[in-house]
Amino acid sequence: MSQTVVKNISLLVTNNPSLGKTELGLIENAALLIEDGKISWVGAGESAPTGEKTIDAAGKAVIPGFVDSHNHLIFAKDRAAEFSARMKGEAYSAGGIATTVAATRSASDDDLLANATRLVHEGLHSGTTTVEIKSGYGLTVKDEIRSLDIAKQLTDETTFLGAHVVPSEYQGKADEYVELICEQMITQVKPYAKWIDVFCDKGAFTTEQARKILLAGKAAGLLPRLHANQLAQGDGIALGVEVGAASVDHISHFNNDDIELLKKSKTVATFLPAAEFSTRSNYPDARRMIEAGVTVALASDCNPGSSYTTNMPFVIALAVREMFFTPEQALWSATKGGALALQRDDVGHLSVGSRADFVILKESSYIHLAYRPGVNLIDEVWQHGKRI
Repeated sequence: MSQTVVKNISLLVTNNPSLGKTELGLIENAALLIEDGKISWVGAGESAPTGEKTIDAAGKAVIPGFVDSHNHLIFAKDRAAEFSARMKGEAYSAGGIATTVAATRSASDDDLLANATRLVHEGLHSGTTTVEIKSGYGLTVKDEIRSLDIAKQLTDETTFLGAHVVPSEYQGKADEYVELICEQMITQVKPYAKWIDVFCDKGAFTTEQARKILLAGKAAGLLPRLHANQLAQGDGIALGVEVGAASVDHISHFNNDDIELLKKSKTVATFLPAAEFSTRSNYPDARRMIEAGVTVALASDCNPGSSYTTNMPFVIALAVREMFFTPEQALWSATKGGALALQRDDVGHLSVGSRADFVILKESSYIHLAYRPGVNLIDEVWQHGKRI
C-alpha cells in the first residue's frame, strides 16, 4: 500500500466544515496522508502520521483540484475572427455555433481527440482535476456518437448535447430535428453519455422543445442538466428545476421567482463568467443567489466561440471582481460546487475517502487566486494521488 505524506502546508482547504474553520474547512499548519490514490488522513501537521514518502509543501497553501463542470471540448478550428468582430462591436448570438459544426464534421477522429486532449491537459496544469465534456458540434447521429466516444476517452463526465442548436439542414424544421434527437440520437449515444443537456434560450431551443428532449433523455437513463437564460430571461431555470436537472448553467438572466425555485430544489446554479468576459456581456450579480442559499458552482465553459479558456483561476478572479463572489465563495464554487453540479461526492473536497486530487499553490493563501489575476500560481497538481 503506497503512502505519501504532504506536510508543512500553511493553509489547507478541505471544503469540509467539520474538519476546520468556515465553510472551507480551513486547517492551518496542516498535513494530509495519501494512500492508494485517496485521502486517508487530514489534520494538524504536528499530529501527522508517517508515510513511505514525504512531500514538503514549504509553507504553501493546498486546495482541492478544480471541478470544471461545463465544457465543450470536441471541436475543430477556432473562431478568433468572430471574437475580434465582437470586440469591434458586433453582438454575440447562438448562430456562430454553426461555423464550428461544419469544421467538426469535416475533422478526423484523431484531430478531434488531439485537440480535446490538449485542452484537458491545459486545464489540468492550471489545477482542473475533474472535467465534464459535452458533444454538440456534430448534430448528426454519427457525429454525436463519435464526439461522445472521443470525450469518453478523456472523462467519465460526458454529456450529450445534440440539442445545442438546430443544424443548417433542419432550418425551419426544428421540430423534425427534435424528433430525430428523441427517436434516434438518444438511444444511439446512450452507451457513451452520462448526461443530457439542451441549449434552452433565444435562438436555440424553446422551453417546450427542451422539455421534450430532457424527458426523453431521462426515460433512456441519461441525467439532465441545462443551458439556461444565457441570452435572455426565459423559462430555462424553471424547466431545469421541473425536470430535476443537476445544474442549470449560464443563468446570466434570472428573476426572484427563479431564485425561489432554485432555493427549494437540489439543482445547482452554475455561473460561467468567462462567457460574459469573452462576449462583452453584462455579468449577473451572483450575490442574489448566494445570499438566498442557492447552491452555486463556477465553470470555465471552454468552447471556441464564446469562452475559449480552460483556466479556472481566471474564472475565480472574474467571479470575484465582476459577479461579487467573495474569494471564499468563488473557491468553494469552483471545487465543491462543481462536484455537486456533477453529483459527485468523491471530488471537490479533501476529506478521508475522497480522491487525492489537489493543488499546491505558489502562495500561502488561496486568496491570491483572485488577488493576482493572470499570474500562474499553480506549483504542483496531484491527481488520483500522483503528481502530474
